[in-house]
Amino acid sequence: MSKAFTRENDQDADQDEEDGATAGLPPGTKNYMTRRGFQTLKAELDNLLRVERPEIVSVVSWAASNGDRSENGDYIYGKRRLREIDRRIRFLIKRLESASVVDPEDQENRDQVFFGATVRVSDQDGVESEFQIVGVDEANASEGRISWISPMARTLIKAREGDTVKLVTPGGVREIDILEVRYV
Repeated sequence: MSKAFTRENDQDADQDEEDGATAGLPPGTKNYMTRRGFQTLKAELDNLLRVERPEIVSVVSWAASNGDRSENGDYIYGKRRLREIDRRIRFLIKRLESASVVDPEDQENRDQVFFGATVRVSDQDGVESEFQIVGVDEANASEGRISWISPMARTLIKAREGDTVKLVTPGGVREIDILEVRYV
């Protein structure tokens, strides 16, 4: 059988069978996403389909035409990279199909914390922080975007400006004051 139709290892098979639509989400929940997050994933998918994949295909095709594929680094690396790209494409397609886009601008209860809210808080030591509650794929703590399933976001959800909430951490319970809630 040709090597083109076999897997390099069992790990590839396990990753291919993983359900990309719900990976990283609690069972039975929707894949909430902001419009910005949806557009970011869509742009990544478009780039993979229109730019990266065609480039790798041409490199693999060129490398294959050189003859002996068993010792051809360009061919071996190219095939591996092509599998990675195809796996990411499948994942992104599943994620985008299962996405439930929520526009923070449409929020009616603007004084209460829900998905998409930007919340300014102060902890019991007086340290102020600002977070935006976003989808799992958009979360980036260093940029102040936290996933709606994170402990901090779950603590803040449904609280109102001026409330004090209790966040349970491995270091103990911390009180957090909600200073401002806004939707942008």
